[in-house]
Amino acid sequence: MQDEIVWLFTNDHEINKIIIVPNENISEFTEKLNEQHVSYDIIPLEKIPSILGEMDECESIVIVNILELGLHAVPKILKSEVYQSIRKMIPFSDGILLFYGLCGNVLGKVEEDFCLEKDGCIVRILRDSERIVDDCIGATVGGGANYLKLLKTHSKEPAFFFTPMYASSWKELLNFDKYDPDPEKAFQMAKMVNDLAGYSRVAKVNTGLTYVKDIDTKIEEYANLFGYSTFEISGNQEIFEKCYFSIKDEIKNKSM
Repeated sequence: MQDEIVWLFTNDHEINKIIIVPNENISEFTEKLNEQHVSYDIIPLEKIPSILGEMDECESIVIVNILELGLHAVPKILKSEVYQSIRKMIPFSDGILLFYGLCGNVLGKVEEDFCLEKDGCIVRILRDSERIVDDCIGATVGGGANYLKLLKTHSKEPAFFFTPMYASSWKELLNFDKYDPDPEKAFQMAKMVNDLAGYSRVAKVNTGLTYVKDIDTKIEEYANLFGYSTFEISGNQEIFEKCYFSIKDEIKNKSM
């Protein structure tokens, strides 16, 4: 959900400083920030507490810790990595917003497992008006109810939903190599899995964000590979905006 974070940063003029934790996952994200002329510093996690100690406590500082793409492929590992990252960031954070959904239902209790009373830090995850969103698709189409409606609408011809970020990273996310080291056998296995799911189309979720280049070309590459047709549905930033500014308000109220 890098694009949505970039969009939030370009539209939040209260931020005094953005800090990005360095790792092998940040290059695409920093390129997008550079293109939008959003300034940031890259600071190792262990040095952040001392940096924050030198700054005015009234300043609004955002720290971004981007985890490995595709962790959701193994839900137990995803949960372990997310929880480990939270524990590392809690000591110097007033609030943490996770840009994740339920992701195989392993993050459904994260707000309970890390609570203000116990940890002194607000931990939140992406939600619609009723519950935690299912995944990145549910978040970009406006929440669980809209997502379910879309699935029902297209149930006769099931579709694989592609957000811009999914379109740019589908090879890494789907990881055909996990099926077989032989590329042709791996593809046949992947096709069999898709056929069992009943997929025959690819749905492009048009979020209105244009940070990912050549989205249509990337989606067509996937669609042509499996012989699928494509169509477009509408997405938006409502969930991300609501959750982001909601936790900011919580943090402000906590400090009063």
